[in-house]
Amino acid sequence: MQPIVGLHHVTAIASDPQRNLDFYTQVLGLRFVKRTVNFDDPGTYHFYFGDDAGSPGTILTFFPWPHARRGLSGAGETTRTAFSVPLTSLSFWREHLTKSGILFEDTGKRFDEEVITLRDPDGMVIELVGHADASSVIPSRYADIPAEHAVRGFFGVTLLEQNGEGTFATLQVMGFKQVAQDGQRYRFSAEGSALGNHIDVILDPNASYGRAGAGTVHHIAFRVKDDASQLEWQKELSKSLNVTPVQDRTYFHSVYFREPGGVLFELATDPPGFGLDEPAESLGESLRLPAWYESRREQLELTLPKLVLHKAVQKTEA
Repeated sequence: MQPIVGLHHVTAIASDPQRNLDFYTQVLGLRFVKRTVNFDDPGTYHFYFGDDAGSPGTILTFFPWPHARRGLSGAGETTRTAFSVPLTSLSFWREHLTKSGILFEDTGKRFDEEVITLRDPDGMVIELVGHADASSVIPSRYADIPAEHAVRGFFGVTLLEQNGEGTFATLQVMGFKQVAQDGQRYRFSAEGSALGNHIDVILDPNASYGRAGAGTVHHIAFRVKDDASQLEWQKELSKSLNVTPVQDRTYFHSVYFREPGGVLFELATDPPGFGLDEPAESLGESLRLPAWYESRREQLELTLPKLVLHKAVQKTEA
């Protein structure tokens, strides 16, 4: 089977759509690569943020439900989402966050990396992980963040579990090997240097369960190369887990399953990608709908909250 090299995307829940859009484009400097609807709840937006091209491994997505109550992270959930930045950029990010009025803390060194921790407007915990081997970048052409300091994509995520046995076994089947441990934090990494190839698991047998809501992660998705690879992994994982049939998400195809600790995992294909239905220059600027909702476009455009996408001067160089 083709290996799973890292994360494809992370999907979370937000409340106010405009506030969510402003934070991730203006503060973190991500590209708004797609505005569409929740395929299971078309009266709600589904936002996708990432690098300029919407590359797998850079995509953070949100279901922004207006007035959603604040959630609470707990056992069996993804509690932290970490982005990769160059080690030399951490001073820039401290200054930028301060100027933006964003509270943060210098978490210090974790394994071999330096970490800054902050929260988005809904309380979701975001980490900026500075490391010397941060990959190249396709920076958002409409962001104010200088390309040399731009977020590269995911570094990884942190899961909180009461018991790690089943979670560890599942990650190992998926090709993630334990590479480090610090107390009750265990790091699993995929081979290679793809974005989002680090999964940290914190064990706490006394951790309470959380409550889904704004500021919590709904699921995490891992990359599979194509449809054929996805079907192979679906068959392999179905030997021990309850894996769904393939779901068509327009920009990728998905299967879902809960790992034994309770975190919802997805396997998402790299193709077709976010350039499927609009040119690179205007990604995210208009509402895109799957074919089965096009007949409802007029109604949806009237009822969905109005948005203003603030764009900095277009960059011509990376």
